[in-house]
Amino acid sequence: MATIDQQFVEYIVKTLVNNPDKVAVDRKIDEKGVLLSLTVDPEDVGRVIGKRGVTAQAIRVLLRALGTKQDARFNLKIVNTDEGAEKKEERPKKDDAPRDEEVDEIEEADEVEEVEEDDESDDEEGSSELAEKTRAELADLDDLDI
Repeated sequence: MATIDQQFVEYIVKTLVNNPDKVAVDRKIDEKGVLLSLTVDPEDVGRVIGKRGVTAQAIRVLLRALGTKQDARFNLKIVNTDEGAEKKEERPKKDDAPRDEEVDEIEEADEVEEVEEDDESDDEEGSSELAEKTRAELADLDDLDI
């Protein structure tokens, strides 16, 4: 039988994902509190986490509120399934030695950096003039009586 916290997380996540049948919440109790491990279809992991983790953080906040009511500490862990790891392994690995085209690109980049270093001295003079002008304007503003 699922506890209220498992049902709560399951309900929220099932409304977010495309494959609600593959949502599973495991519950473990340890010295830190209750750990809820959430497993979803690899296609739906992005939906559960959200941009910059906003959705996952919102679910954790709701769990914290539920924990306050039940005098318990809940932690949510989103489990990475093995299917996603297999996809990463299928990608071809790059050789350690650069190809001839890459070597040419690296040499061209070094030449560009050398030219840019010469231009930096002109930029420093312009930036120091700008800094002096800005300091003078700030000094004038300090002299104003408000």
